[in-house]
Amino acid sequence: MIRVLLVDDQELMRMGFRMVLGAQEDIDVIGEAADGLDAVQMADKLRPDVVLMDVRMPVMDGVEATKRIAEADTAKVLVMTTFDMDEYALSALRNGASGFLLKDTPPSDLVSALRAVASGDAVVSPSVTKRLLGRFLGDGGGELRDATVLDVLTEREREVLVLIAKGLSNTEIARKLFLSEATVKTHVGRILAKLELRDRVQAVVLAYETGLVRPGDA
Repeated sequence: MIRVLLVDDQELMRMGFRMVLGAQEDIDVIGEAADGLDAVQMADKLRPDVVLMDVRMPVMDGVEATKRIAEADTAKVLVMTTFDMDEYALSALRNGASGFLLKDTPPSDLVSALRAVASGDAVVSPSVTKRLLGRFLGDGGGELRDATVLDVLTEREREVLVLIAKGLSNTEIARKLFLSEATVKTHVGRILAKLELRDRVQAVVLAYETGLVRPGDA
């Protein structure tokens, strides 16, 4: 069972999520929180597999709550956002979230995303990720990080990181580079370990922040 903690200051929103997730045989909603502080405390107490986190909430917002949960390693966090709150989603990713979804995401996609995050993967929507990073990193909204942080990677690992940042799955990367999927998984693991990153989402952010990939790259 995938144990989920729902965090949203709107009761109707939590009710909707509970109805969708409660209909799944492999998902168990074990608790609800209406603000970030309560979420941090409940995550520490209940130890869910995934926290479905809103970003704009009273007492403590979802970004700070995500940071505290990630630092304590009590659960994986999947944040919910809307197009007019992009800066919050990017901040959540930088602070340890394993992905983000839009609040109008179809129920089937929400369920798939939760399962992916629970299994240790990250939810990266290429179109939304590029939009976010293009706005805050590539269009004058933020300074690039020192790219020498990538010097620890081999040439092949840099190639793989570029393709991760462009939203390709392991299967797609394997096909493009004529490698086995197992080999790609090994490369991904080494990239995350060498760069001290939590998951693929943070790898995408770093690739854009260092200028390895830029918004609009094919």
